[in-house]
Amino acid sequence: MRFLFKTDYEDDIRLFPHSGYVVTYAVLFAFLLAAPFVLSSYLVSQLVFVCIYATVGVGLMILTGFTGQASLGHAAFLAIGAYTTAYLQQLGVPFYVYFIAAGLLTGVIGAMVGFPALRLQGIYLVIATISFAFIIEEVLARWEHVTNGNEGMRVRPIQLFGSSIPRDGPIFYYMCLGLLILVILGTLNLMRSPTGRAFVAIRDSETAAKSMGINISLYKVKSFAISAAITGLAGCLFAHKLTFISPEMFTLQLSIEFIMVIIIGGILSLHGAVLGAIFIVMVDPFLTFLKDDIPGVLAGIVATFGAGAEQAASVQKNVAAVASANGLKGAIYGLIIILFILFEPYGLYGRWLKIKLFFQLFPLYKRATFKRQKIYVKSERNR
Repeated sequence: MRFLFKTDYEDDIRLFPHSGYVVTYAVLFAFLLAAPFVLSSYLVSQLVFVCIYATVGVGLMILTGFTGQASLGHAAFLAIGAYTTAYLQQLGVPFYVYFIAAGLLTGVIGAMVGFPALRLQGIYLVIATISFAFIIEEVLARWEHVTNGNEGMRVRPIQLFGSSIPRDGPIFYYMCLGLLILVILGTLNLMRSPTGRAFVAIRDSETAAKSMGINISLYKVKSFAISAAITGLAGCLFAHKLTFISPEMFTLQLSIEFIMVIIIGGILSLHGAVLGAIFIVMVDPFLTFLKDDIPGVLAGIVATFGAGAEQAASVQKNVAAVASANGLKGAIYGLIIILFILFEPYGLYGRWLKIKLFFQLFPLYKRATFKRQKIYVKSERNR
């Protein structure tokens, strides 16, 4: 069992509370650096998507997990960053300029969305962000002389210092990994600043935050802007990874995937954004397996137990029809969200913390350790 004795106020804001964190993250960082040379190209490509999804997850975590503002429109912010990249690249703008421009423009639009959302909470805020996402999708489809409409836009490889960086190469992977690390470190320091503490105060109780002199409107707009800017940066790399973008790629389902990243990973921790991104990226191969291989496996099991060839073929046909049905992916996503909310509301990272704490405190561990107690301000009890 490890005991931490804090003797200074800075002990509460250290990035690495003890040497064990340094060793663990050093090993993880060494593995990630060696990944392009020891893993297959497919797994490296999946790691790139994990980095991009985790970056968006961190941005959404700032807005939803730390400030308490729900959003189902982050696919629109990703689209703005991606289309800014494609359009400025066609004009011959260098990478480092349109990369920063994608983040700045998306951040400004995020602040603009934050202003009308100030008077909304809960389900009404969710509806407003969904409406914003639909508006952006329609604008991308109709503004043909800029976005090329439903025909989409091609995105060429990154040109940096006179050389081309292919989307499947190790340099592009390191760029995505570097962006994720910088965003995580920046967010960790943000949450240790007065701005981050104001975000958490607003999430826990707007009435209490206002009584402490926090300008709630200002910090809500800041949260929207920062979250959108991070998503816009991820959208730039997302466009380069796909090499082609169109309006139908940035739908409500993509926003739901981003929400799943933080719900499944753990909505109160940056570690959860990474774990949730890994989970979401690996769901697609599982669904492909479900669609292509499960029907044949079940038919073989039926045939093994003495059923006729016609019955086995019928089972295979019916299961294949269900697996390929439209909406199956969305139904599985919904089921996963429901299961996590009911049985593991703290997500994958919360489960890891429980396992770690169990071994640290054994045999004194109590199941109620992670049960969050609701603290009501007197003025909020009747809401």
